[in-house]
Amino acid sequence: MTIARIYKFGRGGTSTWAALLVLALALGISGCSLSGMLAGDSPAPKLFVLSPKSTFANDIPKVTAQLVVEAPIASEGLNTHRIALRHSPLTLDYFAGARWTERVPLLVQTLLVESFENTKKIVSVARQGIDLRADYVLKTELREFQAEYGGGNAAPEVWVRLNAKLVRMPARIIVASETFEARLTAGGTTMTDIVYAFDETLNKVLKKSVTWTMRRLQ
Repeated sequence: MTIARIYKFGRGGTSTWAALLVLALALGISGCSLSGMLAGDSPAPKLFVLSPKSTFANDIPKVTAQLVVEAPIASEGLNTHRIALRHSPLTLDYFAGARWTERVPLLVQTLLVESFENTKKIVSVARQGIDLRADYVLKTELREFQAEYGGGNAAPEVWVRLNAKLVRMPARIIVASETFEARLTAGGTTMTDIVYAFDETLNKVLKKSVTWTMRRLQ
């Protein structure tokens, strides 16, 4: 808390005190107004969410093993709420005024778990941290998750690449490893067009990852 001290000087101290008090109040009010204006200068970013894969082939096997899905490992540039873009292989930027609702690794982990559940062919699947005795753990690394500009097209191409390792517990032995990726050019240049492209591209990777894992768990 800030305390302002006002002093009286010589004759006419009362009027001097009053003038200083008015000045102090005026400065305080203007300071608050300026602070409010500065705080409101930047609009809140628009938040975007992605969807899990909901449809799978009927020939996916039914699995009784209990599976834990860890959050993907990701580079610092992708381990963020911000939506990444690239203009060249050596740069990584972000779209202004747009954010994912979660950090990308947590977002992908949630969608992986929901996608496994949507198969309706696995008895038990959960994210890491849930008190579940795991027969297998799915460890993943998110290597690409950005929109890329180039090739003369105004609309970017979205690239998602995920490496997966299936680990048998409690021996912690890697029983299978595979990399899944998909690319899709956005249907337009707006942020909504680009997020739709992210959603469709990630859905392709989720479908490949879940189907592959279920077949290995059989």
